[in-house]
Amino acid sequence: MATTTIRVDAQTHERLRRISAETGWQIIAVVRLATDALERQRFVERVNADVEALAADAERARSHLAEAEATHVTDGVA
Repeated sequence: MATTTIRVDAQTHERLRRISAETGWQIIAVVRLATDALERQRFVERVNADVEALAADAERARSHLAEAEATHVTDGVA
């Protein structure tokens, strides 16, 4: 896998180094996992915002539920 250099402040580097030492993971793995976690967190935040927006609009919510019901496909599992 190709790599590149990123700049972080000294405090962040020390935190990454400490986590690396505690876990036995390379710093690149710590950064990768932190990035993955942030992406998942942001995805959940966007979904939550979309659900809140849908819940705030009763007509849109009814339309969404009607469409979901109309296009529902059973998987044969009871």
